[in-house]
Amino acid sequence: MQPLAKIPLVDLRGHTPLELLFLYRRQANVLLDGVMSLIGEGPGRVVAKATDALSRRWLEKTSNPYLPEITLIANALHRPGVYALNTCLEWGCTSGAWVGPDGPFLRRVLDWPFPRLGEFPVVAHYAGRTGPFFDVTWPGFCGVLQAMAPGRFAASVNQAPRRKHVGGFVGAWVAGRFKTHARLALPPAHLLRRVFETAADYTSARQMLTMTPLAVPAIFTLTGTHASEACVVERTEDAYAVRELTAGRVCAANHFLSSLDDTELGWKARPIDSAGRLAQAMTLANEEGLSWFHPPIANVNSRLVLAANAATGTLTVMGTHGAAPVTEIFELAA
Repeated sequence: MQPLAKIPLVDLRGHTPLELLFLYRRQANVLLDGVMSLIGEGPGRVVAKATDALSRRWLEKTSNPYLPEITLIANALHRPGVYALNTCLEWGCTSGAWVGPDGPFLRRVLDWPFPRLGEFPVVAHYAGRTGPFFDVTWPGFCGVLQAMAPGRFAASVNQAPRRKHVGGFVGAWVAGRFKTHARLALPPAHLLRRVFETAADYTSARQMLTMTPLAVPAIFTLTGTHASEACVVERTEDAYAVRELTAGRVCAANHFLSSLDDTELGWKARPIDSAGRLAQAMTLANEEGLSWFHPPIANVNSRLVLAANAATGTLTVMGTHGAAPVTEIFELAA
């Protein structure tokens, strides 16, 4: 049995994800190796080079504010895949907000098929313009997937369902790539980073998540510091729907539950078992720690499990490979 790895807490106040890469360059290379292994080293390098070039051109076209950082990371690693990884939103997730005795809290499981992703999460302590925040991230990644800002809010992003298309999955994928390439908006993970860097409180974070144009659809879960401050924001590129707390909870997986589900030709849930994961999430109460992490929320692609409370400033994180832990439990006390 290999010993469980420790999740490091890294003080990056006054710094950027580039400094995180310098501290954990080996881990970043291992993660990129894992991506290549899914395709095969030869084909993987060809695909990575092609998608990198397309992703870089799109970031340049949209004047993405984080492009300089991504370019420096790509130059430092000197291998293909960095631009593509910083613009893709290809993970499934389960997340939700519950109201407990200490205020609303966020639970989140990130599902991504990359083989060793669960081994190398880092809790990065950043200083935004409106206050510090703790970003649960990986070296080489510039967006924010899940984070907690003490005294302000906690939030995460899920992949949205895919649009139905007369051409089936392939037609939907091709049409989606053309649609995204034509847009000049931020990717969801970059919007969430901007929210943590600039939003002063739950209300301003919610406004940014609902009103800012997006490059692709997404689902955000947001919690504040008061009992009424929790919601799920379902987004297309330019439209939104907000689902509020019901019976002290509101949860999300990878399908729409709002009126957005009836738009266009309809939407198809992302795997694995989005409906089952959501149904289980809705049954959860105030279980302590991460004891609630079990199937179907825990599945073969699970790589990270998290609980955060912005009201108390607490954060609990564990890296996983499927349902099995591969790191020790990280706990940030109030």
